[in-house]
Amino acid sequence: MAYPDLMAELDRVRIWGEALIRVHLDDSWSFAFDNAKRRAGQCNFRDRRITVSRYLAARFDDDEIHQVLLHEVAHALAGFHAAHDKTWKRIARELGYVGGTTHHGETATELAPWVGSCPAGHTTYRHRRPSRPTSCVKCSRTFDPAYQFVWVRREITTEVRRAAQLPR
Repeated sequence: MAYPDLMAELDRVRIWGEALIRVHLDDSWSFAFDNAKRRAGQCNFRDRRITVSRYLAARFDDDEIHQVLLHEVAHALAGFHAAHDKTWKRIARELGYVGGTTHHGETATELAPWVGSCPAGHTTYRHRRPSRPTSCVKCSRTFDPAYQFVWVRREITTEVRRAAQLPR
């Protein structure tokens, strides 16, 4: 099932992404959406493609999306080895980027199949099966078995996706 309002929003993000690429990068670069649920964007140097999470783009406001796009274009301009160094920071500022080096906003937690609960009642989410014991950082800054998460896998149904108004 398509969500007309969501598709219109994503079309607008695509137009912005392609426009920023045309203005700042050469014709070898392209724009696409990806299925990331924790990171907002990515600069793929191998494929020369800037991508934005369709899940997070659907819930970000226009300013946040614009900042994500500027962040990734700055990576493309700074080069593969720059990471978030002084060169990248200078280029990002010149483009008008005002955020930090990473995204600290909302993630698509409703799509995370793994839910962890600590003994104190805190909850965390994972998109991949936890591979080792972890404990709650709200309860202890270092690993502490007394605050170890108990993980439960939940099924992410079509109804959950619809409720979140996210594409399948």
